[in-house]
Amino acid sequence: MEKIISKISANNINAWPFKEAYSLLSRVSQSKQRNEFVLFETGYGPSGLPHIGTFGEVARTSMVKKAFESISDIPTKLIAFSDDMDGLRKVPDNIPNQKEITKHLGKPLTQIPDPFGTHESFGENMNARLKTFLDRFDFNYEFRSATKMYKSGAFDKALTDVLENYEAITKLILPTLGEERRLTYSPFLPICPRSGKVLQVPIVSHDIQAKTITYIDINSEKEIEVPITRGHCKLQWKADWAMRWHALGVDYEMSGKDLIPSVQLSSRICKILGSSPPKNFTYELFLDENGEKISKSKGNGLTIDQWLRYGSKESLSLYMFNSPRKAKRLHFDVIPKHVDEYLRYLDGYEEQKYEDHLENPVWHIHSGEPPEPEEGISYNILLNLANVCNTENPDVLWGFISNYAPTASPKTAPILDQLVKCAINFYKDFVKPNKNYREADDTDRMALKDLAQIFSELPKTTNAEDIQTQIYEIGKKYKYQPLRSWFSALYEILLGQPQGPRMGSFVALYGIDNTVKLIEEALEKK
Repeated sequence: MEKIISKISANNINAWPFKEAYSLLSRVSQSKQRNEFVLFETGYGPSGLPHIGTFGEVARTSMVKKAFESISDIPTKLIAFSDDMDGLRKVPDNIPNQKEITKHLGKPLTQIPDPFGTHESFGENMNARLKTFLDRFDFNYEFRSATKMYKSGAFDKALTDVLENYEAITKLILPTLGEERRLTYSPFLPICPRSGKVLQVPIVSHDIQAKTITYIDINSEKEIEVPITRGHCKLQWKADWAMRWHALGVDYEMSGKDLIPSVQLSSRICKILGSSPPKNFTYELFLDENGEKISKSKGNGLTIDQWLRYGSKESLSLYMFNSPRKAKRLHFDVIPKHVDEYLRYLDGYEEQKYEDHLENPVWHIHSGEPPEPEEGISYNILLNLANVCNTENPDVLWGFISNYAPTASPKTAPILDQLVKCAINFYKDFVKPNKNYREADDTDRMALKDLAQIFSELPKTTNAEDIQTQIYEIGKKYKYQPLRSWFSALYEILLGQPQGPRMGSFVALYGIDNTVKLIEEALEKK
C-alpha cells in the first residue's frame, strides 16, 4: 500500500488514529529506538471476566497501529500483556465457586484454582477468554503473560535496574501514598514461600550485589531473604508498568482517564530506569445504564457475546472508534444506532474521494479494506418488521426482504442475514416485552383512514420516497404540530413503541397492502 504520508499532510487528516500515528512517528523520529520495530502494547488485568472495555483498548490501539503502518515503513508489533501475576484482592461477583476462590485471596491469579474448572488456574482461564475474543476479531497481536515473563527470567535485567534505583523510586512514590501505606511500601512484593501469597510487607534491606530483598515474616518474625529474579518477587503495579515499558521498549500504550496519575508516575519511574516512556493516549471511561463506571469485578458492563447477540462486530468497532475521549453509555440500547451508522458509513465509502476514505470509520474498522456494501435495509427497519410480524423466525423476515430486494438472499447478502438474526434477538429480548400500543384519538383515526385510502390507491411498486411524501402530506393536512408528532402517533398506534423507522422505507419493505391491513387492524382495536 502506497504510504499516505507522501500524498496527504497530517493537518489534512482529522481522524484521531492518524493524529495519533503522526504524533507517534514524530516521537520515534526524535528518539533512539530500543527495538527495530515500533511496539504497541495493551494491558489486561485478568482478575475478572474480559469485558468490552478490554476489547476497546485493543481495537483502538490496532486502529492507531494501522494508521502508523500507512504513513511509515518502520515495522510494528502489538503485545497484549496480561498482569496475571497480580494477587487477587477481591472475588468477582460474576464467577462461580466464590467461597472456594475466597480461600485463595492474595495469591497470584495463576496460582488460584479455576472457578470454572476448565483450566489449570484462574489466570489461565481469563487469559484464554481474552485470546478467544481477540482472535474472534482477527487482531494481529502477540500475547504475553506476566507470570511467564517473570519466571522465565525475561524481566531479570529490568528488575535489577529497579533494585539499583530502589531509593529513587521509593522516594518518588511515598508522597503519593497514605500514611499507613507508606509504612509498608516497597517497589518489590515478595511471593511468600510458605503461603504463595503476594506480600505487602516492610522491606528491611536490599542487596544489589546478591539481587535480593529481605523482609520480616509476620508469623515467625524471622528475616526472610528472597531473590528478586525468576518470579520470587513481583513489582507494585506502577513500578511494574514502568519496568515493563523499560524492559520491552514500549512505544505506545493507551489507558483510561482514571489512570492519568499512574501514567504520570510510571513515566517518571521509566525515566529513572533510563528509558523513555511510551506515548500515551487517554480515553474516557465506559458507563453502564446508571452512569457508573463498568467494572470486571462487578460485571456491570456488556460482554462481547451480549453485544454480538444483537449487533455486528463492525458496529462494536464503530462504537470504539467514535469519540474515544468522551465518556459514553455502554448499554443495550446503543446497539441499533451503531449498527445503522456503520451501514451508512459503508454505503457512502465508494462515493468518497481518496482523502475522505481516511476520515470514514469503515477504513479504520477494516484496516483500509472495507467490504462491498449490500442491499440497503436498515437495522431499525428490520427491528420494526420483526415487531409488526411478531415473529422470531428469520424466514418470515426474508420473505418480505425478497419482495423488496429480489436479488438479496442469505447467501448473497451475509451481512444482512446476520442482522436479521440480530434484529430478531433484540426484538425478542427488548421490544416484545415492552410493547405498549395506544388507542387512536379522533384526529388520529381520521388521518389513518385517509392514509389507508391513499395507500390503497397507490401502485404496489411505489418507491419509499414517494410513500414518505404521502405520509408527510397527511400529517400536514391534519395539522399535526410539530409534524414529528404525526410520526410518533404512527409508531405508538401501529408499532406499540415511542420511536420507529423512516416510515416510507418501512412501508416499502412491509408492503403497501400489508400496511393498509395494519392500519385497519389498529383502528379496530379498543
